[in-house]
Amino acid sequence: MIRLVLIASLASSPVMAQEQSGADSSAPPQRVRSVLLYGEESCPKPESADEVVICARPGDSPFRIPKALRKTEPGPEGTSWVRRAELVDEVNRVTLPGSCSPIGSYGQSGCTVRMLQQWKAEMKAKKDEEAAMPRGAELDD
Repeated sequence: MIRLVLIASLASSPVMAQEQSGADSSAPPQRVRSVLLYGEESCPKPESADEVVICARPGDSPFRIPKALRKTEPGPEGTSWVRRAELVDEVNRVTLPGSCSPIGSYGQSGCTVRMLQQWKAEMKAKKDEEAAMPRGAELDD
């Protein structure tokens, strides 16, 4: 029983202390101003006794990004998901059908397709070269 009385008196003592100190202290300020200072500006003085002025210097200019945030190195966390998907496709292209690689499936068909594309490009280049030559130039050689 004595413990309960002691616990109750200890718990109520901060409340009683706050009530006593609240009666002695003055009321909170009526006006609080927060001011950001740039360059050589000085903190303004309060206009009355009921006013509190809070001053802070955030940086050089209100229109500049802070120096700590200006230079950031690009990292993997800044890579878009589209680019990540492209990288996965590039890495896995070697093993996909149509690739000319000894690794993975369809490597043989991919080499044949590549060889045929190269032959077609050579024939087109030869045909374009013949079309660009004037007609009597073949006989002069």
